[in-house]
Parts: sequence; structure tokens; C-alpha cells
Amino acid sequence: MGKRRASFEVSGGDLSQMTRLVAIAVGVLAVLLLAFRCVYTVQPSERAVVMRFGSYLKTSDPGLNFCIPFVDEVLSVKMEERTLRLPYGLTDDRIPQGRTGTDEYLMLTGDLNAAAVEWTVQWQVSDARQYLFTFHDQNRDQDQFLQQIIAAVGRTVMNRMVGDYSIDEVLTGKRSEIGDAAQEATQAMLDQYECGIRINDLDMQRVTPPNQVKASFAAVNEAVQLRDKYINEANRERNELLPKARAESDKAVREAEGYAARRRSEARGEIDALMAQYREYAKAPQETRQRMYLEAMEKVLGSIGDKTIIDSDLQQLLPLLQLNGGDK
Repeated sequence: MGKRRASFEVSGGDLSQMTRLVAIAVGVLAVLLLAFRCVYTVQPSERAVVMRFGSYLKTSDPGLNFCIPFVDEVLSVKMEERTLRLPYGLTDDRIPQGRTGTDEYLMLTGDLNAAAVEWTVQWQVSDARQYLFTFHDQNRDQDQFLQQIIAAVGRTVMNRMVGDYSIDEVLTGKRSEIGDAAQEATQAMLDQYECGIRINDLDMQRVTPPNQVKASFAAVNEAVQLRDKYINEANRERNELLPKARAESDKAVREAEGYAARRRSEARGEIDALMAQYREYAKAPQETRQRMYLEAMEKVLGSIGDKTIIDSDLQQLLPLLQLNGGDK
């Protein structure tokens, strides 16, 4: 009996010791669990939204952070850039089931033509709090729900933008301008909704005419290219001819200016000669008049072959003085 009682006492002591060890282990595990729950790590491409008793507390940046266990709830939000293909919201070139052709993404242009427009939006979360709670729905995937919002806003904006341009501008030279304007307008509308999304880029992928009129649009594009070709050739020829014309114009202007200067000099010389004669005439009017008359008659008669002098004082027969030869 004594031996059995001693054995029982030893077993009871082991059980008590095991109980203490288990309690210590549970305590250590609890402490480790609490320590583990007190610390959380935010990755560089994430932000963490901390909720305390169900209310927003703060947004944590990447790195090691601390919280109160079983009181705070940490929600992670991915901040990396994502791509959305519109108008369907595709990430590749597949058309959703039940949608065929281009009718689903036709848009009306400013000149009442139709164009099939596809574009790509690159977006990312800019405000984790707004992203989680502005359009929060527990029954939906948050990313998918926000992509649907971006798609709806993007299609609304793109319909408006395309409607401000003609079909030729949408298909050719104004695509970049439309994309930039659509990006700004999409961002402005999303900012009004306060959904915490930033549009980084918007690229016009494909703009094509409807299948029914592709042949006509191809002919139009060919005509536009031919027109541009002729315009470029005309501009090139103009650039070649204009310098020559300007050079010839400058040459003619310089020649005219030289001729005008020469004529002015000649006119001044003639005026100076006449003024000199006038001064001489003023000194002796009678003699100068007679000399000028004789000089004038010399010039006039010197160019005449046959000369006959008539005396105006005789009233009857006209005596003639032949000055052309000695035998007459």
C-alpha cells in the first residue's frame, strides 16, 4: 500500500508540473500572438488603412507599423498601376461573349458620322481611404466595381469628346488631342466622385469606320493622302521659287533706285545749267536773247538740206536767195 501511495503522489506532481508548463506555453503563445498582432508590414506597392472599432483611423505608409490587437483592423490596398481596355473593360483584344462586330462601341462624331473607338486607360489608386469606402459594397469585388465605374465615366467622356470633332479629325490628326482632353475630363469627373483614383494615361488604340462604309472611308483617306501629297509638293515648289522671286525683286528694286538716282542727278545738272543761263540773261537780257536765238536757229537750220530766205519787207515779187549751191 505504501508503494502504491508513493506512486500516486509522484504522478500527481508530474501532472501539476505539466499543467504549469502548458499554462506557461499558452501564455508565451498568447504573448507572441499579441506581439504578432501588434505589428504589420506594408509593402512598397501598398497602403494600409487602419480601422479602430469600425471607424477610420489612419492610412499607413510602406514599412513596419504598429496597431492595437483585436481593436484595430488593417486593410491593405494595392497602389500599383493597372490597365483597363475600354469601352468593354477588357485587358486583351477579346470581344465579350454575345458582342459581335463594332456596333457596341460606335460613337457619333460632330459631323453626324459613326466611328468605332477603342482606348486604353492606365490608372492607379491615389487615396486608399476613398478607394475603399466611397463606393464600398461587401457583395462585390472592389477592384472590379471601381473598374466598372472607370469604364462608365470613360465612355461618357469619350462620347462627348468624339462628338466635338469631325470623322476625318477623329480618324487622322486629332486623335492625340482627343486623348489628352479625354484624360483630363475623365480625371475631373472621377475627382467629383471622390473615389481615390488617378488616371495616369489615356491612349487612343483604334479608331475605325463601321464595316458598312470602310471602303468609302478608305477612298476618302486615299484622297486625303493625295491632297496632302500635292500640298507638300506645292509647298516645296513655293519654297524653291520664292527665294528666286525675292532675289529678282530685290535686283529690280536696286536697278530702279539706281536709275532714279541717276535721273535726279541729271535733272539737277540741267536745272543748274538753266539757272546759270538765267543769271546771265538777267545781266544782259537783249544780248542773251539774241545769242540764244542765233544758237537756236543754228541748230534748226543746221539740220535742213534746202534753205530759202524770203524778205518779208517786199510787197510784190518775191526775191529768193539760193543758199544751196553757187551755180543756182
